[in-house]
Amino acid sequence: MRVLILGGTGEARELANLASGERGVDIVSSLAGRVANPRLPVGPVRIGGFGGVEGLRTWLRENRIDAVVDATHPFAAQVSTHAATAAADLGLPALHLRRPEWVPRRGDLWTRVPDLAGAASALADRGENVLLTIGRQGVGAFAGCRRQRFVIRSIDAPTGPLPPRYELLLARGPFTFDEELVLMSRHRIDVLVTKNSGGAQTEAKIAAARTAGVPVVMIERPPLPAGANVVDEVGAALDWLRLATAHSVS
Repeated sequence: MRVLILGGTGEARELANLASGERGVDIVSSLAGRVANPRLPVGPVRIGGFGGVEGLRTWLRENRIDAVVDATHPFAAQVSTHAATAAADLGLPALHLRRPEWVPRRGDLWTRVPDLAGAASALADRGENVLLTIGRQGVGAFAGCRRQRFVIRSIDAPTGPLPPRYELLLARGPFTFDEELVLMSRHRIDVLVTKNSGGAQTEAKIAAARTAGVPVVMIERPPLPAGANVVDEVGAALDWLRLATAHSVS
């Protein structure tokens, strides 16, 4: 069975590494190409977009794909929608692998917002120094925030408009709790703006904000396509692949 894993996450790499050792499973991973030097999984990898639903549908058909696993970032809503639509159009089994969301704990000071625009609006009555950890895309939503000073941390430099007052930190995580605490102290951070990506690799900033008493503007995840088949751990995705392989053989 030939499987396309839409990846770019640690879970996608782990699944590709595990599934590559499964008998009867042929894995191809796809990355969007938004990071200059991405961490690559085991096995064949294609990089770049497909050209919408039609392009993905054509690629799946031409490459004789038998199943699709969407293991993209929880905020890659368009890719997830395209994957679900293209797979349904071709009658292919599809699975969405999503790590669990973060949930607030005692001591957390969260303001939940639905999107980037909501996050920018929520800063109107906040402090002056903002730590922005939303990746390089979407920073333009904060270009109109003239009162705050932003510390923008991302792997690659953002493109498009930027806030009038900012400092850019180019760095790739994961970061430790102590590193995050030092960063917040050094820059006198008053508020953290982040996406509810979930996962242990980037959770240290949430713990550091809790310890430092720094409020968090938490951007909620976009919904998955209606009726999506979803699992929240790699082991469950591997079990799904094994079952799908058994059905394809029979």
